[in-house]
Amino acid sequence: MIDLRALREDPERLRASQRARGEDETVVDTLLSLDERRRSALTGFERLRSEQKSFGKSVSRASGDERQALLDRAKELAQQVKDAEAEADRVGGELDALLRVVPNLIEEGAPPGGEQDFVVLEHVGAPPEFDFEPRDHLELGEGLRAIDMERGAKVSGARFYFLTGVGARLQHALFNLAMDQAVEAGFVPMTPPVLVKPEAMEGTGFLGAHAAEVYRLPQDDLYLVGTSEVPLAAYHMNEIIDELPRRYVGWSTCFRREAGSYGKDTRGIMRVHQFDKVEMFSYCDPADSHEEHLRLLAWEKEMLAKVEIPYRVIDVAAGDLGTSAARKYDCEAWVPTQNTYREVTSTSNCTEFQARRLSVRHRGEDGKNHPVATLNGTLATTRWIVSILENHQQADGSVRVPKALQKYIGLEVLEPVKR
Repeated sequence: MIDLRALREDPERLRASQRARGEDETVVDTLLSLDERRRSALTGFERLRSEQKSFGKSVSRASGDERQALLDRAKELAQQVKDAEAEADRVGGELDALLRVVPNLIEEGAPPGGEQDFVVLEHVGAPPEFDFEPRDHLELGEGLRAIDMERGAKVSGARFYFLTGVGARLQHALFNLAMDQAVEAGFVPMTPPVLVKPEAMEGTGFLGAHAAEVYRLPQDDLYLVGTSEVPLAAYHMNEIIDELPRRYVGWSTCFRREAGSYGKDTRGIMRVHQFDKVEMFSYCDPADSHEEHLRLLAWEKEMLAKVEIPYRVIDVAAGDLGTSAARKYDCEAWVPTQNTYREVTSTSNCTEFQARRLSVRHRGEDGKNHPVATLNGTLATTRWIVSILENHQQADGSVRVPKALQKYIGLEVLEPVKR
């Protein structure tokens, strides 16, 4: 959540952030009003409680009619204290509830606007030119006996699939490459749980605008994660971290309902309900978060270079940022049969927003505890298979394996399987 002290000192910054996101900026005035009312109520409560304590000493020294009058006043004062405390709690509850739904302050420089208002920062690599009609990833995958959508639907329903044979091997090769790169860069490898408590899901900001995309097990009051960002962010929940930065990389299965996206990318494995992902996660000093964000982006670009895919980097517009993100960069890989770029990595700087909600702190040079900054970034997902197959396909339906993956999969070319 946002910092109330910073809001009091510079309310215009949140107003500007809300405008850039296309959100209601009048929430700033509501927050300031509630904050003032809560502080006033707390002041009144403390004053009455102090008076009550002093009054108690007067009662003990009095006698007769004076004592009875003081007892009556003490009873009245006790009710006033109780009412004042209830009022402070009520207003505080309203303030906390509103703070929970206000998105993070965007970073200076993030482009304003909605989904289509992103800024292209760079193009890397040239789209391949084919002297044949390119096949899409599903046609290639079926020819390689690498993707089986039909049996995925039979077993689990629409938007489920099997990766089979070289398809499964390709994903394992890709993820092992990603994990090796991350470990070499100093990340601690993690296999996180994929079921989390409500406080972990809510604390990372996934139960707001995107709650409809989250799978919940009501009988157990647990949520299936859509990214290992959630368990990795909650790993140090309610803790004080003694050394920064802390970098973790998680390999996990992820689940998303994809609510509201029906009719979009229903063919193949571009937009599915279950997929695997390797996710980087960093806890760092807030003063270092901008540079840490650029480091995460550089590691994503390093992975894309290894699989030899043309891509572009975009600076995501404020209105398309998630609740927790102050800024986000996406890498979008070229998909030949769609003649466009599609997102394959995303890295977000969440500044102190998640850490405040999850109570993750570090001890500063002043000896006080302060919220850390949290950042996340994709290093590989199942979706990468789409671009790998399509960009490296050959006329006979075979697919060239990028050199960096060859030692992991043990093949230089994926050959079609004769039926």
